Amino acid sequence: MERPFPTVAVVGLGTMGAGVAVAVARSGRRVIGVEAGPAQAARALARIEASTARAVARDRLTAEERTALLSLIEVGDELTAAAQADLVIEEVPEDLELKRALFAELDRICPPGTVLATGTTALSVTRIAAATARPERVLGVHFFNPVHSMKLVEVVRTVLTSPQAAEQVAELARDLGKEPVAAGDRAGFIANGLLFAYLNQAAAMFESRYATREDIDAAMRLGCGLPMGPLALLDLIGVDTARTVLEAMYEQSKDRLHAPAPILGQLVAAGLLGRKSGRGFYTYEAPGSSRPVAERTAEAAEAAARPAGREVRSVGVCGSGTMATGIVEVFAKAGFPVLLAARSQEKAERAKAQLAKSLERSVSRGRLSEEARDAALALVTPVSGYQDLADVDLVVEAVAEDLAVKRELFGALDKVVKPGAVLATTTSSLPVISCATATSRPQDVIGMHFFNPAPAMRLVEVVSTVLTAEDVTATVLELCGKVKKHPVECGDRAGFIVNALLFPYLNDAVRMLEEHYATVDDIDTAMKLGCGYPMGPFELLDVVGLDVSLTIEKVLHQEFREPGLAAAPLLEHLVAAGCLGRKTGRGFRDHARR
Repeated sequence: MERPFPTVAVVGLGTMGAGVAVAVARSGRRVIGVEAGPAQAARALARIEASTARAVARDRLTAEERTALLSLIEVGDELTAAAQADLVIEEVPEDLELKRALFAELDRICPPGTVLATGTTALSVTRIAAATARPERVLGVHFFNPVHSMKLVEVVRTVLTSPQAAEQVAELARDLGKEPVAAGDRAGFIANGLLFAYLNQAAAMFESRYATREDIDAAMRLGCGLPMGPLALLDLIGVDTARTVLEAMYEQSKDRLHAPAPILGQLVAAGLLGRKSGRGFYTYEAPGSSRPVAERTAEAAEAAARPAGREVRSVGVCGSGTMATGIVEVFAKAGFPVLLAARSQEKAERAKAQLAKSLERSVSRGRLSEEARDAALALVTPVSGYQDLADVDLVVEAVAEDLAVKRELFGALDKVVKPGAVLATTTSSLPVISCATATSRPQDVIGMHFFNPAPAMRLVEVVSTVLTAEDVTATVLELCGKVKKHPVECGDRAGFIVNALLFPYLNDAVRMLEEHYATVDDIDTAMKLGCGYPMGPFELLDVVGLDVSLTIEKVLHQEFREPGLAAAPLLEHLVAAGCLGRKTGRGFRDHARR
C-alpha cells in the first residue's frame, strides 16, 4: 500500500514547525520548509541543523541518518514551493486572520488535491477552512511540543472535512511513530480543552489566596501523580498563550469556568509571561530558565511566625477499613504507639491482621526490614470502642464518609479524650467545621486528609477551619514531617485543593464523551500522551468509583453553585444503573471482559 503524502510542506519553522519538519523527514518523506523571508529561512535551517546535531549527540540519530534526513529537507522563503507538496502543514503564529490569509493563498497556489492542515492549538479550524474553496480537504493536525518525544497527534475534523483526508493524515501520524486521536473542531480540542480549564481553576484558586502556589503545585503532583503542578505548567506554556487558549474556549462555550482568571490578564499586562520572560507565577534565574528562584512569600513569613505545635507522643485511629489501617501503618512505622479503635474487638483485630499483611508485603519487596516490621506491629494495640483513647495526644478519624456518622463519633470523642488532644478528620469532601461543632472544643479539630494508599502516598492536606487554633495547625504540620509526609495547607471548603481541581476536570471529560465529541479511548490517550498524566480521566473514574465521584461532584456544585460544576448527566445515569467502575465490573469500560 502506498504511503500517504510523499512530499510534505511545512509553513512556519519556529520550534514547533522545525520539529514537525524533522519528524516528517525521519519517515523518509521529502520536506519543503517555508519561512517568511531569507533571514528567517536561514535561521530555521540553522535551528534544524542544531536540533539534529543534538539528536546525534544524545544517540537518538546516527551521523549517517542525520545526513540522509537533512538531504530530504529544503528550506526557502517562497510560498509557491508548497505547490509541490501533497500535504501542507501550517505552523505560523496563533492569529486567526494571519492563518486565514495564508490558507487563502495556499488554496490559490496548490493543486486541488493537496490537503491543507493547520497546527492551531485553539483557533477554529472551520473558520480557517472557510477561507478556502476546498474545506473538505482542510483539517487540523495538532502535534505536541517537543515533537520528537511527544507521541500524541490530534487530527481535527470540521463538519466538512473528508473522512478520507482525515484518515490519510492519521496514517501519516502513525507512520511517524505517533498516536493519532480523532477530535472535532472546538477550542482546545481534547487535551487542551480539558487541561486549560483545570489550569484556569488552579490560577483562580491561587488568586483567591486559598492556598500558596507551592502547595497547589505540590498537591497536584503528589496527590495525582502529575508531572508538573498547574502553576509551574502555566509558566512553562506561557501565561499569554494560556490566556489566548482560554479566551477561545470561552468564546465558544460561554462557560464561566473557561473565562480566563483575572490574574492571567494582570500577569500578561505586566509582561510576566512565565519562563520565557523570567517571571510568571514563579520567578526564574533568567528569561528562558527552568530554575525558579526561592522566594520568601508573605505566606511563608506568616507560617514562620506560627506558635510551636503541641507534643504528640501517642495516637489513636478510629476505623477499621483500608484508609484507617493505612494511617495506622504510617504512624507505627514512624515509631508512634497507636491505638486502633474499631466498633468491636473482632474488627480491630482483623484490621491489625490486615496491617500485618501489608507490612509483610513491604518486607518481601525489600522496602522494610523484618526488625522494622516487628517493631511497627508491636506499637499497634487493637481496642474496641473509644474509651481507651482517653490519654492519646492525637485522634485521627477514618470512618465512613457520612457526616452524621462523623459528627456522632466526634461527639463521643469529645466526652472521652483528654483536654488539649488534637482531633483530626480524614474526610475528603465533607466540611471539617461540621465535625468540629459536634464537640465543645472546635479549636482542637482539624482536617488531615491522607491519600489512598496512605503508606505510599506522600501528600496530606492539612485543613484548618475558621475556629482551628494556630498551634493545632502547627502540630499537624510538624507531625507530617515526622511521619515523612508532605503537608499542604488549605482552608475548609469543598474539595480542598486536589479534589476541587481534579473532579471538575473529570466531569469535563464525561461531558466531552456524552456530547459525542471523542471516544473514551481517545480522551484517555490524549491526556496520557499529550499531558503526561499517569491515567486517563475514564481510567481514573473507574478506579475511584463512579458513585464516589458523583458524590464529590455534587458536593462541589452545592458549595460553589457554579453551573459548570453540575455533575454530567451521563455520570448520574451510570451510577443509577449500578455501573460504578472496577468494583462492579463495569463503568466507562466493561472490566468483566478484561
